Amino acid sequence: MEKKKLTFIVIGSIFLAIFLYLIMPSKIEQKGFEIETLANNLDTPWAIDFLPDGNMIFTERYGRVSILENEKVNVVANLDVSEVSESGLLGIAVDPNFAKNKFVYLYYTHENGNRVSRFVLNEKLENEHILLDNIPNARFHDGGRIKLGPDGKLYITTGDATIPSSAQDINSLAGKILRMDKDGSIPKDNPFNNYVYSYGHRNPQGLAWHPASKQLYASEHGPTRNDEINMIAKGENYGWPIEECDKTAEYAKPLRCYSEFTLAPSGIAFHNNNLYIAGLRGAQLRKIVFGKDYNTILHEEELFTELGRIREVLEHDGYLYIATSNKDGRGIPKLNDDKIIRIKLA
Repeated sequence: MEKKKLTFIVIGSIFLAIFLYLIMPSKIEQKGFEIETLANNLDTPWAIDFLPDGNMIFTERYGRVSILENEKVNVVANLDVSEVSESGLLGIAVDPNFAKNKFVYLYYTHENGNRVSRFVLNEKLENEHILLDNIPNARFHDGGRIKLGPDGKLYITTGDATIPSSAQDINSLAGKILRMDKDGSIPKDNPFNNYVYSYGHRNPQGLAWHPASKQLYASEHGPTRNDEINMIAKGENYGWPIEECDKTAEYAKPLRCYSEFTLAPSGIAFHNNNLYIAGLRGAQLRKIVFGKDYNTILHEEELFTELGRIREVLEHDGYLYIATSNKDGRGIPKLNDDKIIRIKLA
């Protein structure tokens, strides 16, 4: 009887510890940073951008687009998306000429594929204009980041949609970084006379341009480790699925390969000469400090390891904005997850 009682006590203690872990909000600490939580109780926030008035606009994977204004989340769209595992409502980008045209661009999954659309934002998102449709989709490897480059073009990351060979097919939209004009047309200087800008990608989820050199960088998921940070060049082949990380001269070599652990990098952002990387599986924000040549890594460190899975990082007006992804089916949500936090940079 005593043995049975002791067993119940031990089991009860374990369940209590798990319960307390789940309900206790994590204390966000990192020496040298000023941190504040801007929004919580979200459901897998995926991408963030900013409107000219300084208000944040962001997506949640199940289909919601919201604006954060005066500490209040205002919903401006509930899209009918196909959210299955990694698919759903993903990237967002605000047009640089938003004050005149009110354009917002989204990347999302519907029944027959992934789609890039342009919307008009007044009080709500409306007047959808489809720019590119039926990008191959799957439960996994949908890419999803959409950004406007310094050249005024739209850049879109697409995954291989679990068909690795498609990444090497320059006539397929899967496993690529795409480039298009804002009206959906193909830029005349694209390398293959189609939307493909670079190829041989497995599942790229981050795009950022160095503020000084304007060089494009991308983050990419490898197959259990071998995640990559790449410097992207027009028409270049990044090797998937033929080679990873330690590549022959035929394929572009990564700037950084995470072969020692799985980072699962998603959003990336520059501040000065530092690159910040949102880590999902690695559950951290990673910081890379570059040398003056922009392709030499001087230092690297991990930050904010207590937040869980981090999906997005964005720099805006001297702050870093971070979105967690603990409700994406692969994390352990705590009380008030998911969150968007803001970090003051020195």
